Amino acid sequence: MVSGTGARWLAGAMVVACMVVVGPSAPNGVPIANPLPAGAPKDVVPNRVMTWNICNPCNASGYNAGRAAEIATYAPQVVGLQEACVRDVERIRDYLQYLYGLEYHVEYGSVVDSWSRCGGLPWSPGGFGQAVLSAAPMTDRVNVEYPDGGSEDRGYMAVTTLVDGRPVRVFNTHLAQREQQPVRAEQTGVLAAAVARHDRAIVLGDFNAVPDASELTAMWGLGTDVDPECGPSGTGTCEPTTDWRSKFDYIFLRGFVPTEHGVHLTQYSDHDVLHADLRPA
Repeated sequence: MVSGTGARWLAGAMVVACMVVVGPSAPNGVPIANPLPAGAPKDVVPNRVMTWNICNPCNASGYNAGRAAEIATYAPQVVGLQEACVRDVERIRDYLQYLYGLEYHVEYGSVVDSWSRCGGLPWSPGGFGQAVLSAAPMTDRVNVEYPDGGSEDRGYMAVTTLVDGRPVRVFNTHLAQREQQPVRAEQTGVLAAAVARHDRAIVLGDFNAVPDASELTAMWGLGTDVDPECGPSGTGTCEPTTDWRSKFDYIFLRGFVPTEHGVHLTQYSDHDVLHADLRPA
């Protein structure tokens, strides 16, 4: 019997062996690594964070391998995913490790068990909500459902991990759907009260609201987004982050400033990938 590190090494070796021997359409569904763009990082990029609503239900064949390739293209230190099924995130993490050599810890902030959405068995459905992947270990996870989720349960999760070599509180949230502004206003009040307790915080998420929406006032009072053109005045030229060309996705910062950020279209979701490189304020 093989256990511990040896078992994980053997599992990785078997994945690689299947890919080499069988090729791109292995019978057990193991994919080969999608080619990454020239210049893609070979290892996790320190102080880089990313938020991405990975879209569910949008899970076509091969999507998890494609999602892993998108993350590997930018190799952030911390990744916040929304609309995430636990089983999907497990596969994404495995692909990142075995296909791209990127190892992440993962914590979940599921707000609903959904057999129809996340698979599994009716008596053992998959969890649906948020997830955080971090190259450094995470501690002190909390998972909070908003008192009113709107048309679907929504919430935020928070963990403590290392960015810039020091502890930071990382929040990940998904607010109520875009037609439900009063509900989002209540949700941001709950979230902002939690964020305000930390001088060093990174808030990732899909807020389903444009920058000058009134329900984001509490967040703008706490920090700034990584896009320097975005703010509550609505006069900047924010980069859109969705297929309908609205800015709905944010990385709010307390105790950090962005040195660079990017928004990237993807075929694997109706939301774009948003990432940023940070330094201490």
